[in-house]
Amino acid sequence: MARVSTPAGLTTGLDQVELATWRTFLRAHAEVTRRLEHDLLAEHDLPLASYDVLVQLSETPDRSLRMTDLAERVLLSRSGLTRLVDRLVRDGLVVRQACPSDARGTLAVLTDAGAQRLAAAWPTHLRGVVENVVGRLSHDELRALGALLSRLVEPSSGDGVAGGCGAP
Repeated sequence: MARVSTPAGLTTGLDQVELATWRTFLRAHAEVTRRLEHDLLAEHDLPLASYDVLVQLSETPDRSLRMTDLAERVLLSRSGLTRLVDRLVRDGLVVRQACPSDARGTLAVLTDAGAQRLAAAWPTHLRGVVENVVGRLSHDELRALGALLSRLVEPSSGDGVAGGCGAP
């Protein structure tokens, strides 16, 4: 297939199908996350990134993660996560604690207020996931999409168990 050229005459290195698929993937991600963010902000005054942090912490046995591990899970830079956790601490949804077994480590810990805020926002987020993704596809399509997307994600280097203060 012929490669696509831009109006400036630059070759994209992609054919029409490749370029259209890439752009549709980007547009779908942006639209879905924008809708989820809108609903969480409108109904709970909770940005999607904050919701994600609360979810990640809630899914660990002790409701805590090292800041470095949390940054990887929510796909933020360390500085970006630090600013976000600062806001969550200020709002009483998260506290910072020193890691008992590693003086260099800092934990982000979900508070009871954070767990309550997450519980209140969860139905809104779930509704958005159903309305914007899951409800638009059949189970066979969801399995196929999941299989395709999993090929784009790097395998986790960890064992999937969160928490702890050992070496990252």
